Amino acid sequence: MSAVSVQSGTAGVPDGAGGPQPVGASFERMPFGRAHVLIALALFMAFVIESWEQLALVYVSADLGEAFALDAGRIGWVLSAVALGMIPGALVWGPVADRIGRRAVCLWSLGSYGVVALASAFSPNFTTLMITRVLSGMALAGIYTVTFPYFLELLPVRLRGRAAVYLSIGWPIGVLAAVGVTQALSGMGWHVVAVASALAALWVFAIRAWVPESPYWLAARGRHAEARAVLRKLGAEVPEGTRFTVVEPERAGNPLALLRGRLLRITLLMLIVNFAFNWGYWGLQTWLPTLLMEKGLSMSGSLGFVALSALFMIPGYVSASYLTGRFGRKKVFLPYVTAAAVSGVLFAYSGSLTQLYAANFALSFFSLGAWGVWNTWNGEFYPTALRATGYSWATAAQLISTSVAPSAVGYLLARATGFSSTVLFITAFLVVALVVAVPLPETEGRDLE
Repeated sequence: MSAVSVQSGTAGVPDGAGGPQPVGASFERMPFGRAHVLIALALFMAFVIESWEQLALVYVSADLGEAFALDAGRIGWVLSAVALGMIPGALVWGPVADRIGRRAVCLWSLGSYGVVALASAFSPNFTTLMITRVLSGMALAGIYTVTFPYFLELLPVRLRGRAAVYLSIGWPIGVLAAVGVTQALSGMGWHVVAVASALAALWVFAIRAWVPESPYWLAARGRHAEARAVLRKLGAEVPEGTRFTVVEPERAGNPLALLRGRLLRITLLMLIVNFAFNWGYWGLQTWLPTLLMEKGLSMSGSLGFVALSALFMIPGYVSASYLTGRFGRKKVFLPYVTAAAVSGVLFAYSGSLTQLYAANFALSFFSLGAWGVWNTWNGEFYPTALRATGYSWATAAQLISTSVAPSAVGYLLARATGFSSTVLFITAFLVVALVVAVPLPETEGRDLE
């Protein structure tokens, strides 16, 4: 990758007392203020919506199957349709975000998702439902891809890891919302659940009001006056006329740049970790109610189990947030994934309901704590002009796993493989993620490029 420092000025802005400086320098002394709280709230709720959309229909799948006379295989396709649409969507939206900005992608993505998701609620047949679900996934992929790198580019360096891990708590909150609301509305039919999902897109107005464009991206585009204005809004002291330096490849948003020079190795390792780690989580999460029913729990008991598991994710995130600020990304991620894999083995061989609960809660605690660290770490590998593009590849790898894992696990269940063997198969992917993550570089305390 050929890189240059961009120091271009902005028309009408004097090159005054500020002089050239890295954008990241302004974040080293930046306080955490009210503007950051509003940004965190806006993007946190966006992540809740993303979690909700991927899970809401899972918990009304029986009604969905009855409405369209679907067998288990076709229900699985409906549940995977959003993830299928998000794969090409992520690969498109990521480079677009590096070229037109993070904020614009968030607004267009969430707004268009709401329109298509609303249309899906009125699908007259299976084919239409599949098409609209895939399209809603393509739309949602933009904000899903950009949320974490966008947030990282607005945070003080010293709090970047901790705050970004807290953002990840939006996932279990979305799970809890999906369980609670779908149970409350399930008697009214899957259509009502789908409409509720679409209406969540109205949150786009909060993002528009509270979240400014990334100053890293603005500086990379030579828009220094706007970058200074955003930095001041975030609490940084930036002298008038300051120009910013950023490390830029030859072309912003160029996917091929991810496969050149020092980034090639990082990209390959990152893709494997995302695929394997997501399989280890999603393969279990999608079929957890079914697996628990094999152990004798009722459907309502299984959903209660899922809700309690989601609650145990939250202290996992909180502990990981605290530890990553003290010890760094790698020294927290690796032990947490190890503990998650051990918990998965214990879950597979649980001989009683008590053991089942204890093992799964430990699995939830450690796997989601590790996810919080990974969401942050994964967003810090690339320079500004490729950050969203790199994250889009990471997202695509996760989503391919999300799409394939339910069908693969469903195939095993259909062949009566058994509870223990199925869970061990899923857990093996956590071990793969652990081994492949070892060579990745530590990023704690470093300025973003």
